[in-house]
Amino acid sequence: MANIWNITVYPNSKFSEVKQIDENTLEIRIKSPPIKGKANKELIELLSKFFNVKKSQIKIVKGLTSRNKVVQIE
Repeated sequence: MANIWNITVYPNSKFSEVKQIDENTLEIRIKSPPIKGKANKELIELLSKFFNVKKSQIKIVKGLTSRNKVVQIE
């Protein structure tokens, strides 16, 4: 069964980190800028490490170009 997460992304941060706010909300800081999908790529890499799943199991459902995203994790 897939998990749905509400995520707020802060690109151009000094460091990368994942912080869980509540049972289905994450706050993520990433170093990459939001240019040409770099931030989304780093976001998926961070989430795959955080949840210990393959990158292919992570899908951005909503908010591809937004700071607020809905992500599905298989």
